[in-house]
Amino acid sequence: MGSLRALTGRSRDAMPAPARALLRRMVLGWGMLTARFRLQPSFIVVGASRAGTTTLFRVLSEHPDVVRPTVSKGIWYFDIHHARGQRWYRGHFPLAWPARRRTGGRAKTFESSGYYLFHPLAAERIGRELPGVHIVVMVRDPVERAYSAHRHEFVRGFETEDFETAIALEPERLAGEEDRIRADPTYLSHHHRHHSYLARGRYAVQIQRFIDAVGSERVHIVDADRLFTDPGELTALFDALGLAPWQPEEVGRHNAQSRDPMDTALRRRLMDSFAEDDRALAALMGRTPHWRQGDGDVDD
Repeated sequence: MGSLRALTGRSRDAMPAPARALLRRMVLGWGMLTARFRLQPSFIVVGASRAGTTTLFRVLSEHPDVVRPTVSKGIWYFDIHHARGQRWYRGHFPLAWPARRRTGGRAKTFESSGYYLFHPLAAERIGRELPGVHIVVMVRDPVERAYSAHRHEFVRGFETEDFETAIALEPERLAGEEDRIRADPTYLSHHHRHHSYLARGRYAVQIQRFIDAVGSERVHIVDADRLFTDPGELTALFDALGLAPWQPEEVGRHNAQSRDPMDTALRRRLMDSFAEDDRALAALMGRTPHWRQGDGDVDD
């Protein structure tokens, strides 16, 4: 099984899709059989999607004390696959003994699922099932995040409208969806997952759910722009997560997509619409978000 585990790295990407699917089933099947011998996550990156979570996942995975999940970056258990149960979830993580041997007993594992932050039930599920876990939230300029998310969904075929039309349709698309998810936890909302461009940028209300679930001392907010420019941002995160000081060779942007620039007037209008939300976020962060520095209408 050790050689099978090794195949879940880069060589897997070169395999035909049916072979990858078979490999995934085999690895997860073995993972479920050995679930009680596996590490539980010490921390979870819960989002926001299109806010640098792929970059952060790669940086954290390179830390000498961290062992990544066995199959993929995200497991999507606390939002989409919760009915599969805790043994299924635990089966995604590395076996404890080899991981601890490799790291001199310091092994920590984690996952990164970007929908957790926005899903209305994920925070309370995490707080109930992993009461000691730390939560990492990446935040980014909400207008740029929305524009990037639209491009991402459009390229993948989940969106057919242009950006301005899509955000105009967003309130209608999302109307009642959160209530329906709460009423029926098995319900998977296409609109909630794929068409929540502006709503996902209202970070404070989403972060507050995690603070309520696990406590403010275990919720760590990372400003994506500072992550790329200020080494201290990563140092502070490592310290909060109980990881030894370490500096990667570089923190490059991953999973970025090129697109045409946004209309200036539209951008200004959207930035104005986020002013109150950004003030609430600044209060949670204890500092002004990078994208609002020098913007006097946000700092009180």
